[in-house]
Amino acid sequence: MSRPASMLRRAAASSNPAAHTTARLLVTRAASTAAPGGSSDGAYSAPTSTSTSTSSSSTGTSASGAAGQNAGPNTSGTGRTTHFGFRDIPEEQKETLVGGVFSSVASSYDLMNDSMSLGIHRLWKDSFVSTLLPRLPPSFHSVSNSPSSHPANPKFKCLDVAGGTGDIALRILDRAREKFSNRDVEVEIVDLNEGMLDEGRKRVAKTLYYNTPQIAFTHGNAQSLPSHIADNSIDLYTIAFGIRNCTSLPAVLSEAYRVLKPGGRIGVLEFGKVSNPLLREVYRQYSFQFIPIMGKILAGDADSYQYLVESIERFPSQPEFAQLMRDAGFQTGQMREGKGGAWTDFTFGVATMWTGVKM
Repeated sequence: MSRPASMLRRAAASSNPAAHTTARLLVTRAASTAAPGGSSDGAYSAPTSTSTSTSSSSTGTSASGAAGQNAGPNTSGTGRTTHFGFRDIPEEQKETLVGGVFSSVASSYDLMNDSMSLGIHRLWKDSFVSTLLPRLPPSFHSVSNSPSSHPANPKFKCLDVAGGTGDIALRILDRAREKFSNRDVEVEIVDLNEGMLDEGRKRVAKTLYYNTPQIAFTHGNAQSLPSHIADNSIDLYTIAFGIRNCTSLPAVLSEAYRVLKPGGRIGVLEFGKVSNPLLREVYRQYSFQFIPIMGKILAGDADSYQYLVESIERFPSQPEFAQLMRDAGFQTGQMREGKGGAWTDFTFGVATMWTGVKM
């Protein structure tokens, strides 16, 4: 038995129930042949560390269209660690482990989102998209309000990273079409998990966007986006319930900054921290006691949903993540919640939206 495997099995014997569950998942996933990389969700290391180089953390009530994109390159032998749920692991193991999770849950992901959040994730996503696209006139002007720098009929280019099943991408297209009668919007979905991308393709095949240039699916890594996505080429970058599964949050944000045009916007939708102590404990009990059971009943996989719940716990707080965005170069609102702030909480902070602008 290899040393990592033996260590995981010893951890599985721990008297700590959470450690036992996560260790068991690690052993299972390490032995799987799942595709490397996650799906539509990403990750940051425990906020107890001041270093961002090892950071990484769709939802206990998972809500992303493609929830598990692990965004880290599979670099072996770095000596750095990150987290997978409550366990600290070598960085190079995370892609495969997260990939196994989302390959396992891909076919039941949308059903689980509705069941676990009682459908509320739909409202979060609607608010997310409507905030990022408050208006989009037929003759598109860039977010930077500099129409002279664009062609006569420019395309509004959106990049939905960790976009898996297409939830956010389709909302963007629907809003542009129904609210603004606009057809000059294109969304490219990038996800590292082929299973989640396949689910998205099936969904789009049932819509009017099928076989049109308005939507495209690309297998790719959030930390190192495909080479055809050029610098300063994107008007809107979105990542919903995916970034906490990535190996390095700073790397993901750096790539987002690179591909956005000056004046382009980034929107991040992720699970946040509930500020009210009583509600926080109720939510935590619901997440750890109920969600894995629902995963077992509806998806036949309690372990994967146990990981998703644990990954929420390890994700940075609202102000911590806002600071990471600033560190990447984005201009945000003030370091507070609400109008004029860097983030907006939904449902008492169960979910949070962060926005920023590339200046």
